Amino acid sequence: MNEPKVFISYSRDDAEWARRFAEALRKQSVEVWLDTWQIHAGEPLRDAIEAGLRGSDAIVSILSETNAQRPNVLFELGVALGAGKLLIPIIPADLEGSSIPFGLRSRRYLTKGAPDEAAREVAEALKSKAA
Repeated sequence: MNEPKVFISYSRDDAEWARRFAEALRKQSVEVWLDTWQIHAGEPLRDAIEAGLRGSDAIVSILSETNAQRPNVLFELGVALGAGKLLIPIIPADLEGSSIPFGLRSRRYLTKGAPDEAAREVAEALKSKAA
């Protein structure tokens, strides 16, 4: 059986948390697409991101106040919804509800806490979807 593949969307403010989360997902036998791991110097960003989105089984969107309404987050959200991919938002406990993009408000989201715990919950969601 192939490992499920997750695309991680995040803002630079959350880079360290996202990296620790990605490492924890790998320990849960989940393949991870993280820009800093997959995009090489000189490679067109948009092409690499689109390929990562298309090739992933799920998209995890780590939201923050600084990125919740940015065009790239909305683009990734549109791709996930259009392709019928599992979309898992991770939201800080103090993020104002009106800041959450409309397509994410009606989904069960995870509250941003320990990266290891979030990775465990995402891995469980992937396994239950595959079953």
